[in-house]
Amino acid sequence: MTLVEPSLPLFIRNTQEKFHQQGYVILPQICSSLICEQVCEHLDEVVQTGPGSRRLLAFDWCQELAKSLKFHPFISPLLGPSPIANQCTYFEKSPDQNWLVALHQDVSIAVQPNAAATQLGISQKEGLSFVQPPIEILEQLVALRIHLDDCTINNGPLKVVPGSHQQGRLSDPMITKLRDHSGEISCLVPKGGVLAMRPLLLHASSKMTLPQRRRVLHFLCGPQHLPNGLAWHEAI
Repeated sequence: MTLVEPSLPLFIRNTQEKFHQQGYVILPQICSSLICEQVCEHLDEVVQTGPGSRRLLAFDWCQELAKSLKFHPFISPLLGPSPIANQCTYFEKSPDQNWLVALHQDVSIAVQPNAAATQLGISQKEGLSFVQPPIEILEQLVALRIHLDDCTINNGPLKVVPGSHQQGRLSDPMITKLRDHSGEISCLVPKGGVLAMRPLLLHASSKMTLPQRRRVLHFLCGPQHLPNGLAWHEAI
C-alpha cells in the first residue's frame, strides 16, 4: 500500500520540533483518496454496529496500513527506534452516532493477560486486556489518527491542550488548570491526513453540529519491548 509523500522543505525537522513542544502535529495528504476509499470499504465489511471497534489490527489490510505508516518518511522520525503498532481503533461520528468526550489523557494499553499485567490491574474491553502502565511507558507512545473524511469545526474535531503531554499523569484539578491556562485548539484534518499525538496530551471532542460523517482510524504505536514482564497484545 503506497502512501502519499508531501515534498515540503525542512518538513521533517519542523514536524519533530512541533511534535516535541506541543505534543501533536497535523500531517496532510499522507493517505491518498484511493486508500481512504479502500479502507472505508473494508470497514463497511467488518464494523456492522456501534460507533467503532478496538480490534481492527487483527485484519491483514489494517496490518499493511500500519506498516506503511510506520515507515513513512515523515512519520517514522516521530516514533523512535524499532516501533510497533499495538492497536487500531475505529471511531465514527455520524448523525446517528454522535457523542462528546470530556478532556482526558489516554493512559491504558492493550497487553497479554499475564502475571505482570494482573499485578497492575486488568480491565476488559471488547475481549482485550488493558492495563495502566508506568508513566515511563506512556511517555514513549504515539497515536496516529488517519482521517477518512474531512474533519471540520462542525463534525466534532479533536480538541487538544498544547504542551500538556509534558506534565505527566494529571489530576482533575490540574486538567482544568492547564486548559484554562493554555486553552484548547481544534485539530482540523483534511481527508487522508494524519494527526500524530502523544496519548498523554489532554484531548476532548464535542458533538458534531452538522450531518457530516467523521471516520478515524486510531493507531497506537510504541517501543518494540515492554519492561517488567509486560507484553503487547499485538506487535505489528
